[in-house]
Amino acid sequence: MTIQELTAAQRAFFRTGATLDLSFRKKALDKLEEAIRAREGELLSALRADLGKSDTEGYLCEVGLALSELSFMRRRLARWARDRRVSTPLALFPARSLTLREPYGVVLVMSPWNYPLLLTLDPLIGAIAAGNCCVVKPSAYAPAASAVLRDLIAACFPPEYVAVVEGGRRPRA
Repeated sequence: MTIQELTAAQRAFFRTGATLDLSFRKKALDKLEEAIRAREGELLSALRADLGKSDTEGYLCEVGLALSELSFMRRRLARWARDRRVSTPLALFPARSLTLREPYGVVLVMSPWNYPLLLTLDPLIGAIAAGNCCVVKPSAYAPAASAVLRDLIAACFPPEYVAVVEGGRRPRA
C-alpha cells in the first residue's frame, strides 16, 4: 500500500466518525496499554539492541513513562473532550460562545532514534486520545525498536486507523 493509499484510507475511516466517540478512544487506549504490557520484554530487548539501555533504564525512561502517559490521558479524556464556554463579546449579547474540541483527522508521528519508544508512543497516545487517525514513522536508526513497534501497533489497530511506515534511512555513500 502506498502512502497516498494509506492516508486516503485513514481519511475515509476518520470521515465515518468512529474516532469521535469517547468510548472508542478509551478502548483504543486500553488495547494499546495491554499490548505494551504484554510486549514489555520485547520492547526492553529492542532498546538494549539499539541503544544499549539496561532493562531498568529502558523501563524508567521509556516504557514506564508511556504507560504513565496512557493512565494520565484516560483519566482526563472526558474532561478534555468537553466543549468549553468562553466569554462572549458584549456586541453579541445575549449569545453564548463555546470552544469545540475536534480532532484534526490524520496525523503523522515521526520519532527520533534516541528515545525510540517514548517519543513514538507519547504522541501516538495523544493523537488517539484526541480522536485522530495516525501514521507512525519510527526512526530507521533504531531498527529493533521500529520492528517491535510495527508488530505492536499492527496487533492493536487496523491500518486505516493507526499504521506504521518503516524505512527511510539513506545508505552511506
